[in-house]
Amino acid sequence: MNTSLALRLIARTIALIEVVLGLLFWTGHANSLVIVHIVLGLILVLDLWAAAAFALRSGGSVPLAAVAFLWGLAMTVFGLLQARVLSGSDHFLIQIVHLAVGLAAVGLVEVLARAPRSRATI
Repeated sequence: MNTSLALRLIARTIALIEVVLGLLFWTGHANSLVIVHIVLGLILVLDLWAAAAFALRSGGSVPLAAVAFLWGLAMTVFGLLQARVLSGSDHFLIQIVHLAVGLAAVGLVEVLARAPRSRATI
């Protein structure tokens, strides 16, 4: 298995598990697994950063890699602090943003991990 595929599969697998966990949390179940959700989120950030480094090493976009590094940092801070933002009935808005931020990270991994390969075929 090549690096590009491994990075994308890791991100996709984590995304699937995280969405299932998120749905369980939203419905009031599996709250004891929040730490698993946090750890997987941090692994996704590391995967994003690895994809950015891989893209840079392979001649990918420097600005896109910079966005990925900053996105990973922001995702970590937001994920760890999101429980304290807009508590009460409006907290679902933060949960939706939390989901979007995580899915955007997966999208960034996809773009970064594919970019070097697609450049090689041009």
